[in-house]
Amino acid sequence: MSRWMMEDGRRMKDNVRCKKEELNITIDMDKYELMALPYAPDALEPVISKETIGFHHGKHLQAYVDNLNKLLPDSEYENMALEEIVRKAPAGAVFNNAGQILNHEMYFTQFKPAGEAAQTPEGALAAQIEELWGSFEAFMAEFEAKGVGLFGSGWVWLSADKDGNLVITQEQGASNPVVKGLKPLLTFDVWEHAYYLDYQNRRTSHLSALWQIIDWRVIEKRYKY
Repeated sequence: MSRWMMEDGRRMKDNVRCKKEELNITIDMDKYELMALPYAPDALEPVISKETIGFHHGKHLQAYVDNLNKLLPDSEYENMALEEIVRKAPAGAVFNNAGQILNHEMYFTQFKPAGEAAQTPEGALAAQIEELWGSFEAFMAEFEAKGVGLFGSGWVWLSADKDGNLVITQEQGASNPVVKGLKPLLTFDVWEHAYYLDYQNRRTSHLSALWQIIDWRVIEKRYKY
């Protein structure tokens, strides 16, 4: 869709909104929408199949978005940004759905097709990894091990503290490192729906393959922000 079409669409929505408000009619508008993928559904094959993308993004993530939109109206979280909801909400439905939206948006946007992804970090991030783990290969090995060793469903994350120091964390369920005051950078999803169609119960094989499509330029930008 062109920029002009998008602007025309926004103007039409604004006009409708104004007319509705003049008539004192309540409008039900969803705060969150399903993110658009920055690549074609089959672009990550064979690491992640088009079928898995269809279910993972189009079904699972869509459900989290729909659920959160139903939970927010008239709640204390209604006007909060997504990350703020995750930081402040207690365990429960709001936290779970908001956390999963945040997790998945960071997950899907860190990928590029294998031939296009920058497969190794550079600059300050690379230096930090080298200092803490001794080598990029040693970091990858520990990160994979933390993902394989996470019991049940959840996420393994590379994050940074307020001073830029890196840490690998295991997050159960829908949790995210922002709950611990960390800046999330890189994540592997170890919920079975992320890999079962392609790898069945071979979580280790799935995690090892993901490095091929991680675009470290994205991770570096998150680290600098």
